[in-house]
Amino acid sequence: MSRDFTYSDIAKMIDHALLAPTLSTADLDHGIKLALAYDVASVCIMPCAVPRCAELLSGSTVKTSTVIGFPLGVNTTAVKRAEAERAIADGCQELDMVVNISKVLSGDWTYVHDDIAAVIDVAHDARQKVKVIFENCYLNDDDKVRLCQICGELNADWVKTSTGFGTSGATIEDLQLMRSQAPDHVQVKAAGGIRDLEMVIKVRAMGVTRVGASRTKEMLDECRSQLDMPPIDVTSGPTSTY
Repeated sequence: MSRDFTYSDIAKMIDHALLAPTLSTADLDHGIKLALAYDVASVCIMPCAVPRCAELLSGSTVKTSTVIGFPLGVNTTAVKRAEAERAIADGCQELDMVVNISKVLSGDWTYVHDDIAAVIDVAHDARQKVKVIFENCYLNDDDKVRLCQICGELNADWVKTSTGFGTSGATIEDLQLMRSQAPDHVQVKAAGGIRDLEMVIKVRAMGVTRVGASRTKEMLDECRSQLDMPPIDVTSGPTSTY
């Protein structure tokens, strides 16, 4: 396997996911501390835990991220806007929002555009960022292309494959399509099924800049091993379903 990467190159691709509804407060604290120890890009945590997450990550290079309209995407636009405002007020720096899948499948592109715009406007006004989740397992390629175009028009920061709670997650074919159809100023995030370092390296070569993952420790331990770096001593914690 090629080693044309640094530890930071890989670690700063990872949004460590703490979204399983069964995680306790102790589990969430442990997950945040693990993410800090491994110096990942962000902790993507359930909205109710954003204040605590922001507190624990304060002063670090690890960002606080959370989800909006998750995982079904069918909240009203007003509710999504309110969720975004609350999350940012609580210290969130990156918002992973789910498109209204029903409206996408209905071809109601004006609604879809305005729904995405509402969250992006809130985030960008606060100088924070948005990842727009398509939930590709339910969509055809034409839907994905149109969403990439809308996200480009609205200056979304990322387009993202999946919630991790659908019938499937990121695929190579979808990532290739999204990277080819999204304009250069929109990044691509792979989520759902990113379980090992080999896959992270593979999607990185395709132009993917973020991955959502719960197997963060295993992937970054392997990365450090390949780079002949010492292990990080963090007690193993819970595994999300993300």
